[in-house]
Amino acid sequence: MAKKRPQTKATTAQLKDGPIPVVGAREPCPCGSGRRYKACHGRAAAHAVTELVQRPFEGLAGECDWVAMRELVPAATAGLTLKDGLPEGVPSVTLATVLPMAWPALRRDDGSVLLALQNDTSSGDLSRDLADTLRRALTAEPGNPVAAQRVPADGPRLQDLLDPEAPFKPVVHAGFEFWVPDAENASAEVNASLERANAAAIPTVLLSGSDAAYWCETPEKNHLRWVMPYAEEPLLDALARLHAAGTSSLGEGTRLVGSFRAHGLTVPVWDLPSAMGAEECEKPAAEFAERLTAALGVNAPLTADERRARGGLTNRQVTLS
Repeated sequence: MAKKRPQTKATTAQLKDGPIPVVGAREPCPCGSGRRYKACHGRAAAHAVTELVQRPFEGLAGECDWVAMRELVPAATAGLTLKDGLPEGVPSVTLATVLPMAWPALRRDDGSVLLALQNDTSSGDLSRDLADTLRRALTAEPGNPVAAQRVPADGPRLQDLLDPEAPFKPVVHAGFEFWVPDAENASAEVNASLERANAAAIPTVLLSGSDAAYWCETPEKNHLRWVMPYAEEPLLDALARLHAAGTSSLGEGTRLVGSFRAHGLTVPVWDLPSAMGAEECEKPAAEFAERLTAALGVNAPLTADERRARGGLTNRQVTLS
């Protein structure tokens, strides 16, 4: 019969007051229990950090555009307004889709901050990850990128840092020149990253007359991808009603081909002819928005044709996040 191990007392005083700091999983827990962090306070922290938040941008101004910048748009920026104002020495904070060398954030030489949205994150709460990166960027030394790190489970979220009343207005760029205000003085590494990013970027345009509707060009055909703010079930019902009635397209040669889920929102997708540019989408998209609003207001049960249309839309739905 195996002998019981003698119980040992912790060799360091336990932290009874205040939060327990986050340390490496195999390091001694800062609470002084004598156990490794992963077997002590790290258990609860790991569960909290990895729990998936379905709508990380909920409550932020422009939630649909946040989703689009995260999943759809290659090159875009948007100014951010902090609840407590800008710290001294930080003239501006700008959200960017991506940054050179996949940096999570960058404090420029002039003190301004760029925060990248499309980077991989360490937890299931994208908002908390971004808020942690933003806070570290605000105090970083000018001229330096901000490295990725594991995020404390009880840290603030973007909703705690950003002004919910401030407008959120994405600016879509043809390329990533916004990375380097002075390309001639940028490093060879940054310029090489810029060239690679520009070569891979899909031409994308935000429609001026429709919220969070993005036209994009591909070699085979063009597409319109529209992030919708409505709850998924009523939206799919409304799209099915329009589809069954033959009014779900954006004009001749266009077709509603399905939708995908991204960060808790639904994004319908239309195939467009190669000759149909962003400007040609403006009027039919505005007209579709009116039809969709009317269909969302219908409470009658779906007809047989509408149920079949809904089934087809559901079968072609993909979840991105």
